[in-house]
Amino acid sequence: MVITLEPLVVRHTLRVPSPTGPAGQGGVAARQFDTALMSAGFKLSADLLRHLSGLSEGVVVDTAVRTLRTVREMAGDHVRHNVYFVDFPANVPDTADFWMKCVLQALADGTVRDSVLAQLDDGVVDLLTLPSYGTYQHSYDDLLAAHDELLAATGDRTTVLHLGAGLDDEVSALYLALAGSTTPLGEEGLRDLATLAGPCADGPQPAEIPVRENRAVVNRARLEAGSAPLLDTVTDVLRLACALSDGDVSLAEPTRFRSPSRSLRRALLTGLDSVVADAPAKLADVARHREAWKRLGERIHPHDYPELPHAAEVFAVARGERTVRSLDSLAEELLGRADVPGAVKLLKSAPGKLFRSLDRLLREALTQQERDAVVAAAEEVLPEVAGRVVLSVREHLHNRAASSGERRVFVNRSGRAWATADDRALVLPPERERLIAALDAEIGGRLPETARVLVDPDVLDVALPLSGKATAAGLGVLPRGSVSPVDGELLRFFVYWRQTARTTDFDLSALMLGPGYETINWLSYTALSDVEGEHSGDIVDAPEGASEFINLRLGAVRGTFVVPQVNIFAGELFEEVEESFFGFMLREAEQGGRPFEPATVRMKSELRGPGRVALPLAFRRADDGSWQAKWLHLYLRGAPSANRVERNRVTVAMLLRAIAEREYLTVRHLVGLMAGRGTAVSLWDGGTTPIGPVTYIGLERPEGLHPDSRIVTPENLRDLIPA
Repeated sequence: MVITLEPLVVRHTLRVPSPTGPAGQGGVAARQFDTALMSAGFKLSADLLRHLSGLSEGVVVDTAVRTLRTVREMAGDHVRHNVYFVDFPANVPDTADFWMKCVLQALADGTVRDSVLAQLDDGVVDLLTLPSYGTYQHSYDDLLAAHDELLAATGDRTTVLHLGAGLDDEVSALYLALAGSTTPLGEEGLRDLATLAGPCADGPQPAEIPVRENRAVVNRARLEAGSAPLLDTVTDVLRLACALSDGDVSLAEPTRFRSPSRSLRRALLTGLDSVVADAPAKLADVARHREAWKRLGERIHPHDYPELPHAAEVFAVARGERTVRSLDSLAEELLGRADVPGAVKLLKSAPGKLFRSLDRLLREALTQQERDAVVAAAEEVLPEVAGRVVLSVREHLHNRAASSGERRVFVNRSGRAWATADDRALVLPPERERLIAALDAEIGGRLPETARVLVDPDVLDVALPLSGKATAAGLGVLPRGSVSPVDGELLRFFVYWRQTARTTDFDLSALMLGPGYETINWLSYTALSDVEGEHSGDIVDAPEGASEFINLRLGAVRGTFVVPQVNIFAGELFEEVEESFFGFMLREAEQGGRPFEPATVRMKSELRGPGRVALPLAFRRADDGSWQAKWLHLYLRGAPSANRVERNRVTVAMLLRAIAEREYLTVRHLVGLMAGRGTAVSLWDGGTTPIGPVTYIGLERPEGLHPDSRIVTPENLRDLIPA
């Protein structure tokens, strides 16, 4: 395996592939490597330090250079984080005083004095026309000189890197884990799977690839390696065509199809012909992506292959020359006639669709007999439904106990969110409780048998990752709906962005809300300081990259919620900039240090979603005064320009209420099901590690576990979701 795959292994597993090379006296270099890692909030495990110490110094240094580069990027320390106010968080001025200072400086500048005077005559001054506003007034070296060294604290983050197997074995294992995932991968995971699929095409393959997007990525690698792709629906072929054109295999966004080579055209059409010949009813899936099929047909010319007549039928359906009713349209027709039993009978042939329709079927059932028939059909097909769908319906039914009239939040696969009033009729308790019992029994039966489970209490309130698209890529990031404790006196948010081509202005803000989600106040470029904390100053152009920070004293926060957000004021979108990420740090009051210190970074996530307002997470004060983070991973559409916290605070409060009051299915639920079936489950207090293999579930992997133990941490939490 080429060495460039090593960073993928480190990022996804926190394991360093076992370095190879001549034996030697690498102990000094290994300890220096460990010290350098600690400055970034990482550390070598005892096994890894011991292994490196027995290698030559050159091997250790090479390993250190590669690994340090990777972990610094994971923590956001691969760029220079400057701030507008060099002493931040000290000496941040009052907003009005600061703006007046910028005006006075502009009046002393002969090149802009007349323009500023004209604006003053009109009563409004554009801050962006003031030379000293929005651009760094000092160098990064000046910033370093203005701050003392960070004092180490026991609460600083220490992420342990463990010793892995050889690089080939680690790469193969990571490929199998990603390709065989039972839940959809996020953008980064899917991209990394594509990187791994080519080198791993001739090696071991997962027994099953249940997620269709993953299958499309693997199919491209198989096709390019000369193997037959895995296809059993017409949509599999369309996804493969998107993959071959570097398009969106989720089919959420249109793909600009390229003209493939003749061999690839034949492979796609042969696959289509085989699928339709084996099951003509699968033509019903074509209408769902009619326009994509028509665009693809213009590139692969099915009429050139008369020997593949079934493939031609696909494009005839897409063009409307042939009508094939889909299951969805037939079900809609039956429900339109109030024929719930007929719809249930039809949907039993597609168990996943039946489960996704359960709420509606139960609401539209007119009699107890019809409701009983819906539940009985669900129980009958339950073993055929994917685990993540079963868990999703279980979570949904749990939250349907509330009365109608509450807010209902919608989040698409890209994280775009909106909320509306929930005016649906209730799912009646008898059916809801019967279904919940059946779902729990089914999931409990699918969980792997294990002699002993050891659980870190801090992981119990982490939401189950039913889709990787509900979690941004990054360090210390948890799935949407997760709750995690926040320990520290100072909470500091940060955002970094680097524009691609156009002047781009991101604005970091923090909205403080009361217990009823009412606005208390905010910190932003329009409110640089308040009793809660300080804003580092507005940067409005980022050709070389720019950072903004907000420093909060948690003990001084008024209200119950703190909602950090990133607003696009002008320029490129989150998906257009060269790079952008958000995170937060926790510090003790007297630690000092630079505005950005990687050892204090608790979370760093990529900002790559749609919309112009990002809401990564929110913080809530508990009744006992402690603070917790609630993970959101949401994006709002926002305005075309000039997005500000003042303008979106009502929408943010409404969405936060919907997310904060929703009960997500968590690790606690699965652990409870394990215990219910007789598995020995115990909470780990961080003390002596057990003798013998265990299944360990926690936020971090502890040292000293038996080598045959199964380890589940946020990096592979998806492994808990049964097939």
